Amino acid sequence: MTTFTLHLPADARPGDPAALEQADLVKDAFSWGAFIFTFLWFFAHRLWLAGLGVLLVLVAFDLALNLLNVTPAAGVAAHLLLSCLIGLEANSLRRWTLGRRGRPVVDVVSASDRDEAETKAFARWLDRSAGPAPVRSPAPSPAPAPVFSPLRSEPVIGLFPDAERPR
Repeated sequence: MTTFTLHLPADARPGDPAALEQADLVKDAFSWGAFIFTFLWFFAHRLWLAGLGVLLVLVAFDLALNLLNVTPAAGVAAHLLLSCLIGLEANSLRRWTLGRRGRPVVDVVSASDRDEAETKAFARWLDRSAGPAPVRSPAPSPAPAPVFSPLRSEPVIGLFPDAERPR
């Protein structure tokens, strides 16, 4: 099961079907597109600043590898690790950018694929028109255990206070 986040405009009313026209569903998982295409993936998702930042990091990384005279095999390994980092953080940057643009996370859904997640998220959004679910108060917690042993007058210290019973 994969987790998806639903992003809608901040002024969207719960249950409003028109708000779903502007919905973004972001997968909370590794992004193979960002791993392979790096900054082009960011540009394709209209993440201009993040794409420029990734492009600058890649150029600076190449320059640093050249200045350090890194062997080609080590350079390829370093680029793969950097691409893994980009793939891991790409969707987080996308969620962050959507939040900055006034499209916060309104729901989180677990599903096996994108279609199922979209169906669940949209159904839950439309069910909110009836109002928020009632908040249930938590069950009362049990009374705390006594600090003093019933057989002794001093506080319990150690793991096994009952091993030495008074005679």
